[in-house]
Amino acid sequence: MDGKYFSLLDMAIVAVPVFAIGIWQLISVSREIARDKAAAARGDASPEGAGHPVGEHRLDDR
Repeated sequence: MDGKYFSLLDMAIVAVPVFAIGIWQLISVSREIARDKAAAARGDASPEGAGHPVGEHRLDDR
């Protein structure tokens, strides 16, 4: 196989999954943002976020 075609095949093997995962993450984050906005509009969202400030709980408190 010619080196040029082998490198194109190699790039395609890597690029297709990378772009697919990137698009999937973009869609997933967009849906989560839309859910958060809808929950805030309904009044279901908590204004504190996680419910506690960072560092206020023990590390073994799970």
